Amino acid sequence: MAELTTLARPYAKAAFQSALDDSALDNWSAMLTTAAAVSSEQSVIGLLTDPALSTDSMADAFVGLLGDELSDKGQNFIRLLAENKRLILLPAISSLFHILKANQEKSIDVDITTAFEVSSETLNNLVQGLKARLAREINLSTSVDNSLIGGAVIRAGDTVIDSSVRGKLVKLVESMNS
Repeated sequence: MAELTTLARPYAKAAFQSALDDSALDNWSAMLTTAAAVSSEQSVIGLLTDPALSTDSMADAFVGLLGDELSDKGQNFIRLLAENKRLILLPAISSLFHILKANQEKSIDVDITTAFEVSSETLNNLVQGLKARLAREINLSTSVDNSLIGGAVIRAGDTVIDSSVRGKLVKLVESMNS
């Protein structure tokens, strides 16, 4: 996994810089998300790994699949990836691009999973606390998981705050077994 990220990073940075220069972060974000989704389809993976296809044919086929979703620069980016045999990296490139975009916009995606439905007032308090702690704008998504028994699990980037009853019980069992 780390190897794919290492290979994808320069392409993600180049796409990000181009998008930033053109004030087109949202457009590039949408293009890369779509391209990553298409490149993850099993039938497309077969196309991207077919040694019989030339890089030009592969690029033309992929650009044809995406149609009007790609700008001229987006098409050039796809052709560059095809030329370097890196189209298979599109999911990693898209992921890295979104991280760079979030850092630029000083925002972070936060997922809060609770054991039961939480009031909007409580969610607003949580969001304000997370904004202060993370020093970023919060893009919130919530879900309910009854198996948590009580409390919540908050995921923000690579940070996980588990204050669920289930999580505390698991830690208790682990400490008793060691």
